[in-house]
Amino acid sequence: MAQHIGIGIGAGLVSALLFGVLLKATPLAILLYLVAPLPILIVGLGWSHKAALAAAAAGSLALVLVIAPFMGLAFAAYIALPAWWLAYLTLLGRETPAGLEWYPTGRLLGWIAATAALAFIAIAVLSSPNHAAFDAQLRGLAQTLVQTRLPEARPPAETRRADARPTGGDAAGSDDPAPRADTDPADVTRGEVADALARVVPAFAANGLALLLAFYLWASARIVKISGRLPRPWPDIPSTAMPRSTLAAVAAAAAMCFAPGYVGVFGVALLGAFSAAFALQGLAAFHDRSRGRPGRGLMLFGMYLILFVTQGIALVALTLFGLADTALDRRRPKGDPAP
Repeated sequence: MAQHIGIGIGAGLVSALLFGVLLKATPLAILLYLVAPLPILIVGLGWSHKAALAAAAAGSLALVLVIAPFMGLAFAAYIALPAWWLAYLTLLGRETPAGLEWYPTGRLLGWIAATAALAFIAIAVLSSPNHAAFDAQLRGLAQTLVQTRLPEARPPAETRRADARPTGGDAAGSDDPAPRADTDPADVTRGEVADALARVVPAFAANGLALLLAFYLWASARIVKISGRLPRPWPDIPSTAMPRSTLAAVAAAAAMCFAPGYVGVFGVALLGAFSAAFALQGLAAFHDRSRGRPGRGLMLFGMYLILFVTQGIALVALTLFGLADTALDRRRPKGDPAP
């Protein structure tokens, strides 16, 4: 066990180093930052969840002492603890009369979504304990994005003044109750778009994080399996199906969206994270239902080509497919209880 803890501390220091290089703000630094969770996941799946917990503690403490307390807390909330938690759930099992039953991949997928939303809200609270400041940051980011996509195109000041000048005999005794306001409808549109975008930014952020966490878990499990240290057998991923209880979680998240403060932000983030999870389930269901069908390879190639060409827009259809797959529960044999 002591050896496992030592390996975990080493993995945590490597993960902290990969996270810390983000301060360089170079393309290579960003690439290294993106693989920061892998050492913790690998040590958690290949050795034990206690080694992963030691990795999380060692990496966080190193960043607190070497760089800044905020960096250590951000690493723990956004990288280390989510990686440890997912590794712990993956190796969770229970004894049954039929043998050892491992934690179902459907429930694991649901926890990936919940973990992504919790990680996002944790880093949001750490960066801005005051929700008003956080909301101002989101609006500023949204306005920057809108200005980039919809550049300002105001008419010259002379033209606006000429348009506002009265013509002919209407200069005196005009019945116009008030002068026309000098506002550009394009500015109003940009402001509305920025406000709407600021409200959904948490959903997009949690959606992307959930997809990344799912990829990290899959990649680290493949690495550990190749090394021969993965304790559980490789699951049948296409048969992954989240239980119907996740629909209640989605409904609760939708209700939370109307709450003020960080509760509402968490609801939006949870919806975004679960949309990613349902999209992944829709992808798995497509693989599962196409088994044994003629032209399966061509169908899968066409689906992935559409995903690539539409830059992920087709994920909306996969999300609806995943929702229907969970709600109808048609793939599980009758009489087989939900995992």
